Amino acid sequence: MAKLWQVAKLIRSKNAGPFELTFDVIFKDRASYEKVRDAKIINALWFAKTYRLSPEKVTVIEYDAASAIKVTIPRPVISGDVDDTDVFGGQQYGPLVELEIPEE
Repeated sequence: MAKLWQVAKLIRSKNAGPFELTFDVIFKDRASYEKVRDAKIINALWFAKTYRLSPEKVTVIEYDAASAIKVTIPRPVISGDVDDTDVFGGQQYGPLVELEIPEE
């Protein structure tokens, strides 16, 4: 079974202001994007479980024109807070890279 990192051109996370994180997955080709999009493996329930949130707090946007999926979640603590371990949010994408892509 293929992993997300094998079909994506870019997987990243970053701040979306001091209160939110955004995750971007841009695919190598349209076919890979459509396969992942249609299988709904990048979804609010997966993010909620992985990042310990309620699914209602997760926004998933499928952007067909760019063959990309964007997900936004609230940060666990405000960026720059004394308890913040990743002030720029750039290390939060880790669990996404190993997400399994279902076979045809």
